[in-house]
Amino acid sequence: QAFEKADKAHPPKKGGVVFYGSSSIRKWDLAKAFPGKDYVNRGFGGSTMPDAIQYLDRVVLPLQPTTIVLYEGDNDIGRGDTGPIVFRDFKTFVDKVHAKLPQTKIVYLAIKPSLARWHLIEQMRTANLMIKEYCYEDPRLIYVDTEKPMLGPDGTPRKDLFVEDGLHMTDKGYAIWNKLVAPYLN
Repeated sequence: QAFEKADKAHPPKKGGVVFYGSSSIRKWDLAKAFPGKDYVNRGFGGSTMPDAIQYLDRVVLPLQPTTIVLYEGDNDIGRGDTGPIVFRDFKTFVDKVHAKLPQTKIVYLAIKPSLARWHLIEQMRTANLMIKEYCYEDPRLIYVDTEKPMLGPDGTPRKDLFVEDGLHMTDKGYAIWNKLVAPYLN
């Protein structure tokens, strides 16, 4: 409702880039990350892939984006969903977007390795691998690996990329994401 109210008061430009997903999207300072761009942030904390599907028609599709940057799956795995469930829901999301906007690119940010959820990394890797392989089959889908750049030399998540909760990112974490995503926004 807050997104809909804000859109009525100050309608965003249609046909641009929409960042969509959980709190990792919500907390991303897009104006700082990509100055001079009119990217729209549609992140909402605690969301899962089914939430992204449920609210897609209300908060994303009316903006007719040419590109959607999606980060979901983290909370899904955190609540006990398996990698194959996240993958199934991702395919549903893609189908729903492309049914209405067949040319829209979807840039999927892989589920990040975090300190708080490191014990769930194998399910995250399963989801990421399935989604990655699926993305390679469709030129409108782009998979962005977040795992390798966020791991330290010891193969575990870098502590400097996370705030105290071990889940949400610091500016250093977002700086990595900025570099990873920027090539797919033009």
